[in-house]
Amino acid sequence: MDQYCILGRIGEGAHGIVFKAKHVEPRVGWHYVPSILQTGEIVALKKVALRRLEDGIPKQALREIKALQEMEDNQYVVQLKAVFPHGAGFVLAFEFMLSDLAEVVRHAQRPLAQAQVKSYLQMLLKGVAFCHANNIVHRDLKPANLLISASGQLKIADFGLARVFSPDGSRLYTHQVATRNHCPAPTRVPPSCCHEGLGELAELPDYNKISFKEQAPVPLEEVLPDASPQALDLLSQFLLYPPLRRIAASKALLHQYFFTAPLPAHPSELPIPQRPGGPAPKAHPGPHHVHDFHVDRPLEESLLNPELIWPFIPEG
Repeated sequence: MDQYCILGRIGEGAHGIVFKAKHVEPRVGWHYVPSILQTGEIVALKKVALRRLEDGIPKQALREIKALQEMEDNQYVVQLKAVFPHGAGFVLAFEFMLSDLAEVVRHAQRPLAQAQVKSYLQMLLKGVAFCHANNIVHRDLKPANLLISASGQLKIADFGLARVFSPDGSRLYTHQVATRNHCPAPTRVPPSCCHEGLGELAELPDYNKISFKEQAPVPLEEVLPDASPQALDLLSQFLLYPPLRRIAASKALLHQYFFTAPLPAHPSELPIPQRPGGPAPKAHPGPHHVHDFHVDRPLEESLLNPELIWPFIPEG
C-alpha cells in the first residue's frame, strides 16, 4: 500500500472499504497487470479483509477478479488495474470513477431528458452485450453499480455476483442472488413484468414456493404515459418472465428506439454529480453548435447558408 496515497473514502461494500487514492510510485509486486498503473494516476482501492485465514478469500471477491480477468478492456466495463496482498487480506485497484447512476438521478434537479435516458441505456446495453459475448453474466445490475466518469461515460462495475457461464448450458448456477428487485433509474418506478406466455417459467427452481394473487397486468402505457411507442415496445421485450423470450442486449441496440428522435445524447451532455462530500453537482454544457438559435443573437447569425445545403437537395 505504500505505493498509494489515500485521498479519501468513497464507500463501503459487502466485502470491503473503497478508497480514492493516487499511485505515487511504481513497485514490483503481485499485480494483475503490473505495467498498467501510471505514477500520479487516481484509482479506487477496494480493500478486502479476511475475517479468518482458514476461511480463505471471499467467493464474491474471487468472482469479481475472475470475471474481469476473463474480459479484455472495454470502455463500458470498469477496468481492474491491479491486485496485491495487504495485511490479512488483499486490495483491488480499479480505475477511478467520479460517481454512479444512482447519484445522478438522486441529484438531478429535473427528470432526465429522453436523449439522456437513451444515452445511459445505450451505454449499459453495450457493456452488457460485451459481458455476454465474453460469457460473463453480471447478475447485479442496478444504478449504484453503474459508474459514471468525469466525461459522462457509463461503466458497469461490481462483479461480485458475476459468473462465467457455459454457452451450451452445461454448468449449473445458484438460482438465488442477493439483489432481487431493482428500481429502474430513468423512470423511478418499480418494474412491471409482462405475464404473457410464462411457458418454461414453471420449470425454474422455487417456482411454486411463493404464490401471488392472480391479477391482470397494468398496461405499460398507463405506467409510463410519457414514454414513446418505441420505448414501450423495447421495454415490453425486456420485461418478460421467460428468460429465453427476452430480447438480447446486442439485439436491443438495433431497436428503432435508438434511431428515432431524440437521438442518444453525447456523454458530454450528461449530468456529472460529485460523490457525497465533493463539490456541488454540475453538468457539462456539451459541444457548441455554430448554427444553434439563441434569443440574444441576431437571427441572421443563426441561419444556415443555403449554399451549404444546395448540393444535397435532389433536383426537380
